[in-house]
Amino acid sequence: MQLFQKQLFLLLPLTALALFGCSEPISDHQRSLFIFGTVVDIKVRGISNERVDEAVSEVDKVFQHMHKDWHAWKPGELSSLNDSFASDQLRPVTPFLLPLIVKSQELFKQSEGLFNPAIGKLIALWGFHSDDLPTGSPPPSDSIAALVIQSPGMDDLEISNNQIRSHNLAVDLDFGGFAKGYALNIAIDLLREQGIHDAIVNAGGDLCVSGDHGGRPWRVGVRHPQADGIIAAVDALDGECVLTSGNYERYREHDGVRYPHIIDPRDGLPVRHIASATVIDRDGGRADAAATALTVAGADSWLRIAKRMQLKYVMLVDEAGTVYMNPAMAKRIEFQGEQPEKIVISDPL
Repeated sequence: MQLFQKQLFLLLPLTALALFGCSEPISDHQRSLFIFGTVVDIKVRGISNERVDEAVSEVDKVFQHMHKDWHAWKPGELSSLNDSFASDQLRPVTPFLLPLIVKSQELFKQSEGLFNPAIGKLIALWGFHSDDLPTGSPPPSDSIAALVIQSPGMDDLEISNNQIRSHNLAVDLDFGGFAKGYALNIAIDLLREQGIHDAIVNAGGDLCVSGDHGGRPWRVGVRHPQADGIIAAVDALDGECVLTSGNYERYREHDGVRYPHIIDPRDGLPVRHIASATVIDRDGGRADAAATALTVAGADSWLRIAKRMQLKYVMLVDEAGTVYMNPAMAKRIEFQGEQPEKIVISDPL
């Protein structure tokens, strides 16, 4: 489950999105939490230190709950639910987990199944249900094929009121491509409830913002997926989230070949043709899921999937360094340093 696998290297040398700009004003306050296997930085403006501590404490309580009950392979509600799918019996689900499942079903359908949290067994087979990077040779091709042919999907789940079952024994839920963006939105909402209107919550480089940064937008950088530093900067506006999926984040390496953690549910293999996908959206969960789906879709199909998912701002970088964007994103992105040699701006979404 990618949400709970990412370690400190995602925030430090391998950050996908990092705060970008000049020195911080005196009125800024910053707190850090260690959760989801990474550091979550919370920066706010215009309130006292005491109020910051109180608000961040509330966010931390919710994050700790998420870490326990949204975890795919450690004891908690989600792992217990996955165990129950083998019996094909209806099982009660709490209001804390159920909305995550319902929203994922919607995004699964919109993405034509390219965002598919039901492939947890495939993710585990590749060794990504671990806090450490997997080592050794890739899993046997026949083991991969045995799972792929069962075609686990979110449409295999039956939800009746607050109960759920799976009609496909191969279903195993892993919300690593979705839950972090979903959680970031919740954190921003909690801060607003505490009277904090100017804030940025940055989890390993993925972030959501509220308000502004001293009368100007929060400015963030998009990490270069193939080099040190950032490839571009963008102003994140009030209520927006900026999420990136990249094949540099987590991977398995064997005999000089890198196998990224993003798995194509259609063939059970790691996606290697797209280096990163960045989405800006007011719905952090949708942005997170879309970044995963667009990475799987690739250069040939990303535009169709982006339209189906009703996205406004999208940028992809393929393994050759070519940048793909829609016109709305092209107006917002400011490339840093040497501009990419090839930029493809597609039809409006």
